Amino acid sequence: MSQTTRSTPSIRGEDISRQWHVVDLDGKVLGRAAVQIANILRGKDKPTFTSHTDTGDFVVVVNAAKALLTGNKLEQKMYYSHSNYPGGLRSTKAKAYLATKSEQAIRRAVWGMLPKGPLGRQVLRKLKVYAGAEHPHQGQNPQQLTITG
Repeated sequence: MSQTTRSTPSIRGEDISRQWHVVDLDGKVLGRAAVQIANILRGKDKPTFTSHTDTGDFVVVVNAAKALLTGNKLEQKMYYSHSNYPGGLRSTKAKAYLATKSEQAIRRAVWGMLPKGPLGRQVLRKLKVYAGAEHPHQGQNPQQLTITG
């Protein structure tokens, strides 16, 4: 009686086909959009998903300044940064942070949903965020992606 073992083949770097997607956040909830963006960046929507490999697509986010926060988060949510000097903790309310650094708010929300470490940093480099409706990635022929929820 012969024993055959079957294993799922691990995808190689040259076998990955990457696409470009455009996400319009005009009137969309920040957290719900960040979940879907993180899944596309990691490649979890593909049948070739491998947890230890970057198999995801590129995502271009436009209208980041028009993203919404639900509830009282505009007044109560705080964004923190530290200068690594004693007394260097800075805090900013979400309302002011979205008004001045909306691209960074989207990037931080998506980063919170990615694995921490070298793989997460590599995946996050495929995220391009712009506050307005214009972006310089027309040459890649990005597909329009609708965010649900």
